[in-house]
Amino acid sequence: MDDLLGPAEVAALQRSLAAAAPAPGLDRLHGVVPELNALSLRGRTDVLATALTESYPSYAEAAAAYRAALKDASFKGWIMWPVSESSVTLALAGEDPGDFDDALDLLAELTPRLTSEFAIRRLLAADMDRTLARARTWTRDPDPHVRRLASEGTRAYLPWAIRVPGLLENPEATLPLLDALRDDPSADVRRSVANHLNDIARHAPEVTVRTCARWLDSPSHYTDRLVRHSLRTLVKKAHPGALSLLGFEPAEIRVDGLCTSTPAITLPGRLRFGFTLTNTGSTAAKLAVDYVVHYVKARGGSAPAVFKLAVLNLDPGESRALSASHALHQMTTRRHYAGTHRLEIQVNGIRSGSLAFEVDLADPV
Repeated sequence: MDDLLGPAEVAALQRSLAAAAPAPGLDRLHGVVPELNALSLRGRTDVLATALTESYPSYAEAAAAYRAALKDASFKGWIMWPVSESSVTLALAGEDPGDFDDALDLLAELTPRLTSEFAIRRLLAADMDRTLARARTWTRDPDPHVRRLASEGTRAYLPWAIRVPGLLENPEATLPLLDALRDDPSADVRRSVANHLNDIARHAPEVTVRTCARWLDSPSHYTDRLVRHSLRTLVKKAHPGALSLLGFEPAEIRVDGLCTSTPAITLPGRLRFGFTLTNTGSTAAKLAVDYVVHYVKARGGSAPAVFKLAVLNLDPGESRALSASHALHQMTTRRHYAGTHRLEIQVNGIRSGSLAFEVDLADPV
């Protein structure tokens, strides 16, 4: 992904801005190209944003240039990330108090070309109330990209983005945005709402559960799916309130015959396993069936990760055989280590059964 901002993209950025509003300082963009090779995408963004910031003497001149460039349909893509970041830097550094509000407007104008969700974070950190007030107006914008910015840019744990302490300290601050967008006609916006509420669950689970309960009291066509997606992390963590809200009440369930046909795996490979569930209780049960992989850690010990398997109903005395496979391969987000791993079955938050399997690495790491 680092190459999403390479020499060709920098040249395109310089051409668009030079054609829209020529400025002598734009030569800086060409000058920083040799620095990019050794940098990540985020690092490249920062270098280019700095070059843009140094190219314009004020926020007003930069904003005018960027707005002029928006008339060019090719002014889009990953080049917009340094554009939006430089806008915020200049707005925060300027002496005109109006620059802050205008920068919010500019981010909304830029976001259809590439999301402004990363750049808005520093405005949130500088004045969260002022920024959230403007975001509330975006929830009524006709452009779904702008409506999504209201939800995505204000997430507590937005990937690749800086943390905003105020969002963690006041987890209810963004609920008016989510309430306004939960029935949005855009699936992308609704997905952002669910991801936002799932973020809140990491540090304020009761806020997420209460919000989902409130939405279920006045449901729409989209509510059930939205709530399930919002509660997914809490369900994996066996949060009682989340499980109950989705109808997964405590049940008398027995796990039998947990076994694997792949007790030894060389990466990349797949763990294949199966088992039988039996409802030993006297009432029907709605079940959230997950499985837990206990991964070997680099320095010994293990770390569990929960994965969804099935949702099903079992009548009293009914049994159901289930099977699944789980891929194991090296990823940037999970590094595997050789050794004895374990797998458990989790039903409505209760873990049962256990099997061990060996993992070997095809190549030394």
